Amino acid sequence: MNQKIKTRFAPSPTGYLHIGGLRTALYNYLYAKQNKGRFVLRIEDTDQKREVKGAAEALMATLQKMGLNWDEGPKQGFIAKIADKGQNGPYFQSKRLKIYQNHAQKLVLAGQAYYCTCSPERLEKLKQEQEARKEAPRYDGCCREKNLKSKANENFVIRLKVPENKEVVFNDLIRGEIKFKTAEIDDQVLIKSDGFPTYHLANVVDDHLMGITHVIRGEEWLPSTPKHILLYEAFGWPLPQFSHLPLLLNADKSKLSKRQGDVAVEDYLAKGYLPQAIINYVALLGWHPSDNKEIFSLPELVKAFDLNKTQKAGAIFDIEKLNWFNAYYIKQLSEKELLNKCREFLPNNVEQGLLLKILKVEKERLNNLSEIGEKVKMFLELPAYNPKILIFKKSNKETTVKGLELALEILQKENDWQKEKMSQALAKAVGDNNLTNGDVFWPVRVAVSGLEKSPAPEEIMWVLGKEKSLKRIQNAIEKLKLK
Repeated sequence: MNQKIKTRFAPSPTGYLHIGGLRTALYNYLYAKQNKGRFVLRIEDTDQKREVKGAAEALMATLQKMGLNWDEGPKQGFIAKIADKGQNGPYFQSKRLKIYQNHAQKLVLAGQAYYCTCSPERLEKLKQEQEARKEAPRYDGCCREKNLKSKANENFVIRLKVPENKEVVFNDLIRGEIKFKTAEIDDQVLIKSDGFPTYHLANVVDDHLMGITHVIRGEEWLPSTPKHILLYEAFGWPLPQFSHLPLLLNADKSKLSKRQGDVAVEDYLAKGYLPQAIINYVALLGWHPSDNKEIFSLPELVKAFDLNKTQKAGAIFDIEKLNWFNAYYIKQLSEKELLNKCREFLPNNVEQGLLLKILKVEKERLNNLSEIGEKVKMFLELPAYNPKILIFKKSNKETTVKGLELALEILQKENDWQKEKMSQALAKAVGDNNLTNGDVFWPVRVAVSGLEKSPAPEEIMWVLGKEKSLKRIQNAIEKLKLK
């Protein structure tokens, strides 16, 4: 009961960090921090064939961008270029092979595991025969009774001797009591013929040796849990608490996958989604606070998160909701902060003062930072447009020309080129000439933006300045007269 809470995030370096992986890391981080415990990062890189070069480094860099710094790890394997100063690197399972091999040998000597010398050809034939009988493929225990104590055959593996006619029962903190029959569990391989451990052995050995108290992972690992429990029991070790998080789903309730959109955290960061927005949204994919609050900083999530209130059903990943969160966090930034964050999406040859004015106007309309690249264009160069869009749906050509000419005349006299003054001037043109806003504000806005949808005309003109604004209105009048 007095054991210090310790959680871990244990990804395989097989690609970029999946949104689901981020949620797993986040929930582990939150649970450890709110219980004043420790959060461990462990890279499970024992499957050398699937490892992607650079994936571990990218994964660590992404976690740090998201603010999920791990608390411990060995100095060996420390990657200085991406780790915070003084922070240890994560554990790499490929550096711990001897530990797993020694533990597997202990199980063999205790009669809890055995050497298997079956050839790949025999195993493939067995699989085909079972599939032909419509049986689930599994090892038939051929080497179980051979009681091999030596490594006479170089092509051996070590398998767990799964107890017969037993029920594995455990309590999942999210799903309650779960039962599995050992008749459904294969004699899993613990050490492969290349000397590397399988996921199951390395996972259990590391969780025990690292003192992991709570294993919080995705629902897809639920079928592996009885295998892990049998290993804990074979070693005589106490079990950690298990929690299996709900799947993340597409809008059609299929499993979240690349086929229906981006699934990698790095993809969203590259598009200009802010880390705090992603963290806030992902935290709510499977957990909801009792007061229905939606906006949370990472420290606030640490205080509010409740693992026991995580839902069992799959959580829908809604890009529109993520956009809403991102837009909210963008609005909280000052123009200077926003400029620093979106420089990669902006042209290099534009004066900073102008960019700051553009950001002040466009900040309210951004879903992500990458959108600014397109929005900035209308301020730098007027887009080509059809003069038809200058005419409001309830107006006509003659009235629109009149509205633009009156706006041009009154704005030419305006010396205080501020948004409020320009808006008042346009309103005066409407009121003094028995016109509507659609006769004046609409065509002026289109004239200075070249777009059907844009910020208010006074905002655009404030950015452009008087000379460019009046020139664009004059061009619009000429376009209409030629139409």
